[in-house]
Amino acid sequence: MKNFVYLASQSPRRRQLLTQIGIQYELLLAGPEEDSEALETVMPGELPLTYVKRVTQLKLDAAVSRMKQRGLSNAPILCADTTVALGRHILGKPEDAKDALRMLKMLSGQTHRVLTAVAVASNRKRAICVSVSQVTFAPMKLSEMKFYVASGEPMGKAGAYGIQGLAATYISEIKGSYSSIMGLPLFETAQLLKQI
Repeated sequence: MKNFVYLASQSPRRRQLLTQIGIQYELLLAGPEEDSEALETVMPGELPLTYVKRVTQLKLDAAVSRMKQRGLSNAPILCADTTVALGRHILGKPEDAKDALRMLKMLSGQTHRVLTAVAVASNRKRAICVSVSQVTFAPMKLSEMKFYVASGEPMGKAGAYGIQGLAATYISEIKGSYSSIMGLPLFETAQLLKQI
């Protein structure tokens, strides 16, 4: 393994988690000429597992091209995508406060899945894995949902919540990987990096 990996993610949580396990990284972010949000478009009838794997691989392809175009030194590239799914329904990042409130109403009192795919590329090697966890929300009052939306925390987060913030006060149970729900399953990420 090189002394560092390229992290192709804008998520501050993923940076924090890589630092937690001692992985040095350099950011390899999309430039203004790239429409990275378009990669996250859900295809008609697409299942959550298929979606999260496809999006993560597209992000990895874009990051590999970016590294080559910028003439950067060769190092492993790490990408990830986190998807919230209620049954077969994918809950992406909310478009606005109204959309965030809609998602929270769906999640209130329900158990949903959080799927995080991680992909790593180095030279001609590629590896991908998916971590699936379950999160149960306690029933929320409308006033609590509105307060949470007003905090701004739901914006930019799949399913309109972040487990590491205020939303934790409404989560009654998790099964699986806490770090995966945050956006990067640490055990699986470490195993992928060892493979590569």
